[in-house]
Amino acid sequence: MGGVGRPMFRRLVYVWRVWAKWLSFAIFGIGGFLLATLAFPLLRVLFHPKQRFQQKARQAVSWSLRRFINVMTLLGIVRLEVEDKKAYQNLRGKIVVANHPSLLDVVMLISLIPNADCIVRSNLSKTMVGGVIKQLYILNDLSFERLAEDCLTSLKQGNCIIIFPEGSRTLRNTVPVFKKGAARISMVSGCNIVPVHIGGTDKYGIGKRDPCTAFNPHDKYVYRLHMKDELSPQTYLTQPHTLGLRHYNRELYQVLVGKG
Repeated sequence: MGGVGRPMFRRLVYVWRVWAKWLSFAIFGIGGFLLATLAFPLLRVLFHPKQRFQQKARQAVSWSLRRFINVMTLLGIVRLEVEDKKAYQNLRGKIVVANHPSLLDVVMLISLIPNADCIVRSNLSKTMVGGVIKQLYILNDLSFERLAEDCLTSLKQGNCIIIFPEGSRTLRNTVPVFKKGAARISMVSGCNIVPVHIGGTDKYGIGKRDPCTAFNPHDKYVYRLHMKDELSPQTYLTQPHTLGLRHYNRELYQVLVGKG
């Protein structure tokens, strides 16, 4: 009976985790809608000018995502492991660059960084959380000159820019390819890069092209975040631009991926 019971129990746990994942995504969408339609209009009335409103709104998003992670933790599908949460809270004017294995990567980072700005795919502005994205974050359909200008303005205000140099989630069991945008913005702005490696358990079910009915068959989603030493663009600014950019991006790749 015990041999039969264990597979049945594992099956029930798996079904629960898939259902809890769907429930979490529904909560996320509803929460984003409520932020954009209720919380943000109130913050606009209370805080002026626009920069002050955005500061408070970003803090509200960070707080909301911390509560969202708490819900997923209570549901038994997520565990966030961070060495030093204060280190993230104290970041100012930095470019936070991370690898991108899953849908929840940006959720984890923004929950930890209350002054987080980020570059997001423009098509996300048309989703249920589009009202939040359009008011706070930088869309990636801008020209590089405009995008860099917006990033520089945000960095000067003390915000941190979150960038995933893979552009999108990398397919499982494939080698990541880094675009040079993060390194370019760092060189243009003179701001340091803070690399954050996102590890933990396999993110099957929230990775790229994974079935929506899937979940890690062995464990919950564990997010183990490791902040690495800052990278400075200063060394590379003395080199010819194209060469310095390539070398800087290669260093970033080696720090986050450990190859190349």
